Amino acid sequence: MTVTGGHRAHWADDIHALFRAHTITLVSMVPDAGHQRLIELCQADPGIRTVTLTTEEEGVALAAGAWLGGTRSALLIQSSGVGNCVNMLSLPRICHLPLFVLVTVRGEWGEFNPWQVPMGQSTPAVLEASGVTVFRADTPDEVGPTIEGASQLAWQSRRRVAVLLSQRLIGAKRFEEAAR
Repeated sequence: MTVTGGHRAHWADDIHALFRAHTITLVSMVPDAGHQRLIELCQADPGIRTVTLTTEEEGVALAAGAWLGGTRSALLIQSSGVGNCVNMLSLPRICHLPLFVLVTVRGEWGEFNPWQVPMGQSTPAVLEASGVTVFRADTPDEVGPTIEGASQLAWQSRRRVAVLLSQRLIGAKRFEEAAR
């Protein structure tokens, strides 16, 4: 597998620095190549606890519990996992709890896998219908300011906020045929 496009290290480093600046000390995720660099940075950081999830909606419940325990958290998922969270998104909405989610988007620029397209294209509408405020970053220069503003909105107003990291930003996966 190769990845085309994207500037992983630049934006992942920016996000990690903002996690530290905003005292986000718990990061949960379903493993994802788009978040790989950010996950590695968080796992190497002694000030951040990382939790690998078996399914994305567990991260919504974990974030709610973390907030109630006085901890700020971030949930890292892929757009295909947003559909798994729809029912669970009612928890922070009804209980008026903040939720901060970073979503790597599949199913757009350069996508090779047709199964990623429907949810990738539907992700903003699904999140918005579930009461989540959605922001998007398409270039490395947009990542820092978008994460900064989105995280402040989440924590200061106790809102559910998601930042979509576009496929152009994260890079498109491309599986190539094995050499014969």
